Amino acid sequence: MSTNTDIRLLFATRIVRMFSYGLLAVILALYLSEAGLSDSEIGLLLTLTLLGDTLISLWITTRADRIGRRRMLLIGAILMFFAGILFAITRNFTLLLFAATIGVISPSGNEVGPFLAIEQSALAQTLPGTRRTQIFAWYQLAGSLATALGSLIGGGLAQILQMGGTTPLSSYRVVILIYAALGLILILMFNFVSRLVEVPSNENGKAKVNLLGLGNSNKTVLKLAALFSLDAFAGGFVVQSIVAYWFHVRYGVNPATLGAIFFGANIFAGISALSAAWIAGKIGLLNTMVFTHVPSNILLILVPLMPNLPLAITMLLLRFSISQMDVPTRQSYTLSVVSPEERSSAAGVTGIARTLGASLAPLFSAPLIGIPALAGAPFIIAGVLKVIYDFSLYRSFQNIKPHEEHQIEQSTL
Repeated sequence: MSTNTDIRLLFATRIVRMFSYGLLAVILALYLSEAGLSDSEIGLLLTLTLLGDTLISLWITTRADRIGRRRMLLIGAILMFFAGILFAITRNFTLLLFAATIGVISPSGNEVGPFLAIEQSALAQTLPGTRRTQIFAWYQLAGSLATALGSLIGGGLAQILQMGGTTPLSSYRVVILIYAALGLILILMFNFVSRLVEVPSNENGKAKVNLLGLGNSNKTVLKLAALFSLDAFAGGFVVQSIVAYWFHVRYGVNPATLGAIFFGANIFAGISALSAAWIAGKIGLLNTMVFTHVPSNILLILVPLMPNLPLAITMLLLRFSISQMDVPTRQSYTLSVVSPEERSSAAGVTGIARTLGASLAPLFSAPLIGIPALAGAPFIIAGVLKVIYDFSLYRSFQNIKPHEEHQIEQSTL
């Protein structure tokens, strides 16, 4: 099997996975509410979902380069299938907590679990540095479009079922069962990934690494991880499930309309990610990460300050139109400053730091939405913290440039 075949397959698994995440995120908080959970219990469950994903991802990604990337991707898909099945068949809070902690569930519509770190490490291995950001941007676009379609279908399917006489609880359960079925499809797809995605034997194990699978890049990765955790903590206040819940509580928006809103949001997000590669080629990866992120955070703060639903949706869509330019650039930047045999670990540690940061926020944001006077607070808190992250990142890493940017600078001298 050629590397091009593996690239196409990894793009396909990304599409299936992100479709399933979008499908679930629109209805997850609504399902938990219909299942009888309080706002505080929903917040706790979403937090433990992300914390569980963090621990699973930490174990898998820090071993993937040594034990096998394909093998670890299969484990992640199995845990996704397991969580979907258990969420669908029980309303017991203890069992839901167990599934949330051990399995792979995405309450945000964004990547969770070990998949992103391992897939991007495999992609980076097959690509020259000058093409990495561009391919990552297309990878991000494919995921955003899939998430958008999943959001549209998830909300629309639930609405259609309810209009046909199905109870809200049962309609949401159907969506969750589809999520589990897609996890099963991923298990089958990862079986076809070839050994070409693994770390070459002449690089694997060459350097000593710590428990996180990091060697010489340990200090840089940990600093990036700390900053990414702050950004994700801020973003955790406005994960897609929480934003959907806010629109439902504030304006009474139905599931189908919620699906349409997030369909548009994710379309804009995907387009913004695609333009990131072109901008990064002009001003550099770090500058693109920071200078496109600040205005998107200002727009986020404006969402709850709007006097009506159309303006609130407009601010949200404008925010998504530039919000994801930092994603492929951030991912590319991280993998550019570490050696090939540390890429899965570096991507995993920084990704896990993001998940850990994001996992704490729903514990506070869900109860806030239940208080009318504070319902908009999650948007404002998220925006302010994200601006702080942007300036901290720029100050800490403005002098650390990727290898390919050094090459471009030298070629122009």
